[in-house]
Amino acid sequence: MDVIGIIMSAGKSSVDVALYTLLPIMVVMLIVMKYLEVRGILDAIVRWLAPLLKPFGLTGMSAFALIQINFVSFAAPLATLAIMDKRGVSDRQMAATLAMVFAMGQGNVFYPLTPFGLHWSAAIAISIIGGLGAAAFCWYVSGRRLSLAENARAEVLPDNEQSGRGLIAVINSAGADAIRLALGAVPMLILSLTIVGLLQAAGAIEMLQRLLMPLLSWLQIPQNFVLPALVKCVAGGTAYFGIISEMAQHGKVTVQQLNASAGLLVQTFDLPGIGIFLGVSARFVRLFRFVVPAAIAGIALRGVLHMVLF
Repeated sequence: MDVIGIIMSAGKSSVDVALYTLLPIMVVMLIVMKYLEVRGILDAIVRWLAPLLKPFGLTGMSAFALIQINFVSFAAPLATLAIMDKRGVSDRQMAATLAMVFAMGQGNVFYPLTPFGLHWSAAIAISIIGGLGAAAFCWYVSGRRLSLAENARAEVLPDNEQSGRGLIAVINSAGADAIRLALGAVPMLILSLTIVGLLQAAGAIEMLQRLLMPLLSWLQIPQNFVLPALVKCVAGGTAYFGIISEMAQHGKVTVQQLNASAGLLVQTFDLPGIGIFLGVSARFVRLFRFVVPAAIAGIALRGVLHMVLF
């Protein structure tokens, strides 16, 4: 087994993905989002959406988290969730918001997959439907016995610290954030691609595919999705993007398969995502058992819609 060769190949693929796919898309999208935030357009959208989201057990700030995760990245709602926790959003609303976040897709995976054939608009729409479904399930079913007591400041939107900045300052700030996000993804990409390369060289992936063949055939799932699904669960969305994009480049995944699988595999309910979000507050750990069934229900809804439509 050529371990050094596998590591070098993983490093080259990871840097290519980060610099030539992830970075350009994230720069443009973050500039757009930050400009809308500076002009107060996002705040207006949140205030308009708050009454519409109330039947799903969500608040105005939940709408802000919805926008951030779908149009920026999985890490974007972390600050919003922390503010919601500090301002005393009720347990029931907090659990519904967490379920929504776990069930929805990630902007940092949706956008880079668009050049490979992902139907972005449909994926975003289905992501929002799945997130609202998860929130409603938590609000009316799994978390219905949670407390509704909340602080009076719970509906206050986050302060806009960049409101006085000009366009050039917004571009520079968004560009710096995009570079940080893209370069921050490189270590995880290298590590995950290296592990995958070692497993492939050792024959572990092929053996796992053979073991799962009867189940996959019964479920009519392509065998080539064993690898990206395994990487997604263990290493998260960024690592999944690195694997699935490389497979798409080599013709191992069709556009139809990419779109059909996006509902199940592009979400934040994986080991890194769970660890990151639960690390925001000790209260989130306590609410997690109420969130899990709702998040699974939302992801299942997204999976069904993607498979039916694509």
